[in-house]
Amino acid sequence: MSKTRIAKDSMGELEVPVDALYAAQTQRAVNNFPVSGQPMPEAFIRALLQAKAAAAKANVTLDQIPEKMGSAIAQAVEQLLNEDDLMRHFPVDVFQTGSGTSSNMNANEVLAAIASEIYGDTVGANDHINCGQSSNDIIPSSIHISAAVELSEQLLPALEYLQKAIEDKAAAVDGFVKTGRTHLMDAMPVRMSQPLNGWATQIKQNIHHLKQIQPTLQSLAQGGTAVGTGINAHPEFAKNFNAELSQLTGLEFTPADDFFAHIASQDVAVALSGQLKATAVSVMKIANDLRWMNSGPLAGLGEIELEALQPGSSIMPGKVNPVIPEAAAMVSAQVIGNDAAITVAGQSGNFELNVMLPLVASNLLNSIKLLSNVSRLLADKAIASFKVNEDQLNNALSRNPILVTALNPIIGYMKAAEIAKQAYKEGRPVVEVAAENTDLSVEELQKLLDPAKLTQGGL
Repeated sequence: MSKTRIAKDSMGELEVPVDALYAAQTQRAVNNFPVSGQPMPEAFIRALLQAKAAAAKANVTLDQIPEKMGSAIAQAVEQLLNEDDLMRHFPVDVFQTGSGTSSNMNANEVLAAIASEIYGDTVGANDHINCGQSSNDIIPSSIHISAAVELSEQLLPALEYLQKAIEDKAAAVDGFVKTGRTHLMDAMPVRMSQPLNGWATQIKQNIHHLKQIQPTLQSLAQGGTAVGTGINAHPEFAKNFNAELSQLTGLEFTPADDFFAHIASQDVAVALSGQLKATAVSVMKIANDLRWMNSGPLAGLGEIELEALQPGSSIMPGKVNPVIPEAAAMVSAQVIGNDAAITVAGQSGNFELNVMLPLVASNLLNSIKLLSNVSRLLADKAIASFKVNEDQLNNALSRNPILVTALNPIIGYMKAAEIAKQAYKEGRPVVEVAAENTDLSVEELQKLLDPAKLTQGGL
């Protein structure tokens, strides 16, 4: 059996693994919440630790703790953040107390153990590490901090990378003309670059909307303490905390205009999640278009050939599947599901505190991580590397009676419809059928119905 030691908190004594840096409150949470086996996301834990370092520095400046003690706490944070196996110290399940108090005390206890060694005397988990703080403001703040850092350092660069990959591919395939499709049915022709640039614009719009939310996301509840009044925190704590945190992270954090709103609600996280969902919808659209265009190779559209990455079947030799778009579609579905959970969690702000904070943190960071990773995969292993099947494009174009739409201003809709139906029925080129049913010559019709010209619009 594992060796244990006895730890004590305000509720009494209990056994804790002898080599654990955490103490009684963390162990109580481990015992109380054997729910998923899923700890809080590492990005959240890192943000929480950085917040503790910023708090210690602010409290030193405000004469709330000794300078040497504050330095020891900051050193403890740095030591943890550089540890390869950081998460072994943070075992508390996501599905815990709704305020995230267990995770807050987990961090406080671990830091107290390390800081006490550095300081040479007792550094208290509650009185010193948690000085000027409550779980009710540090956990909402850590949600914002972690999401802001991951958004700035991971998701936005990944989306910008995806946008550029699409734009580069659009430029490379601009010379190809393909059958457009609406309702999955043949429609007027498009240059292959046109729908791709449409994808790029979708991603660009998502980037714009995500950047718009950054200033609000980077406003923090810290300083509101238990209910928003700031009890037990120095009046200047919030300002100093944000200044220290901004220096630590390289992002500009500010105190919330109203602590009550940031503690009682998770409206900002819900808004961010909603935009992540919108981004997922865009990714899903792109992924599904790629799958359709790649379908076949014989019985589908076969317009493009995606990079072959792995065998597609355990029983059908030679089969290759669009695995990256499929992964992207699954990511999109998961992000949409995460948003539904965050939406419900956001409604659980009862009076002065939201009580589903760990769930919000977990799902929000999961969505950011998934979208960040799959955006780069989609860029590199699907969009940048697909090949165009020009013969297939031209074959479909030559048999597309919908080209007759360009004759509407000349022969009228009803006459054009008759020609299209006859061409469909007889399986003949629309130019040939139109020449038989109008006064227009084959040469004139070829100019009027030139697919490349029709992609330019106008009369």
